[in-house]
Amino acid sequence: MIKSMTGYGKAVLDITGRKLTIEIKTLNSKQLDLNMKIPGYFREKEWEVRGMLTQRFDRGKIDFYIGTEVTGEMLNYSINHALAKKYHAELNSLASELHEGGQDLLSLVLKMPDVMQTSRDELSEHDWPSIAGAIDDAITQADLFRINEGKVLEEDMMNRVNSILKLLEEIEPYEKRRIIDLRERLLRDFSKYSGDFNGSAPDQNRFEQELIYYLEKLDITEEKVRLMKHCRYFLATLQEAVSQGKKLGFVTQEMGREINTIGSKASDVEIQKIVVQMKDELEKIKEQLGNIL
Repeated sequence: MIKSMTGYGKAVLDITGRKLTIEIKTLNSKQLDLNMKIPGYFREKEWEVRGMLTQRFDRGKIDFYIGTEVTGEMLNYSINHALAKKYHAELNSLASELHEGGQDLLSLVLKMPDVMQTSRDELSEHDWPSIAGAIDDAITQADLFRINEGKVLEEDMMNRVNSILKLLEEIEPYEKRRIIDLRERLLRDFSKYSGDFNGSAPDQNRFEQELIYYLEKLDITEEKVRLMKHCRYFLATLQEAVSQGKKLGFVTQEMGREINTIGSKASDVEIQKIVVQMKDELEKIKEQLGNIL
């Protein structure tokens, strides 16, 4: 099973006079990069929330956000005037730069973090199980998003690996012709220049040995077999229960080595064209692997 590093999850919870909006956005990253934006009164639970996130997300850039909106049930509140003015000035400056007018900046300011200060700006242990459940729901949604995105990537990579295997089969007729043509050319050249040995005939047996050795050096059978095995191993790894992005990356490196060796040994225009097509498919696979766990 393949998982993408791109995901999104959201949960909304009405509790104790507040409406909590929990959002999780995930993107690709080589390491786990966790960025949290939460209200001040959630700080005591920050490490517990981090634990919930790191337990479910092994790798990627994770943006976690909890927004608070005061509902009509909460009457004892005040406005942080200094902070509200700062938000308003920043939004007004941005609107002027973007030549945007007519927005209700005040309503936006009131929704900004920590502008509304209430007598209940503390986290109740009684509310925490419900909040933790909502966070878990958002994490589950983001994880399912990753799984669904991974299915799309998996299908694309399977098609590209199968394309490489098909291209590998197309090499065979050109390979047989190449060896025959090469042998005939060497024999023809040998006959052409065999008279330039000052009257002494060259050793025919030694020539045959050298010819066989030379042709074996240009043989690409082993490279084809190894490339086929790497491709099949790649397809098998795609079906493993746990997403194996790093392992697949190592396999593509081995696939690339065999494709490059086939190209360097081939010395045939038609085979070189096929090699270029295989390289193109492999590069597209590597691009997809950059977004896989």
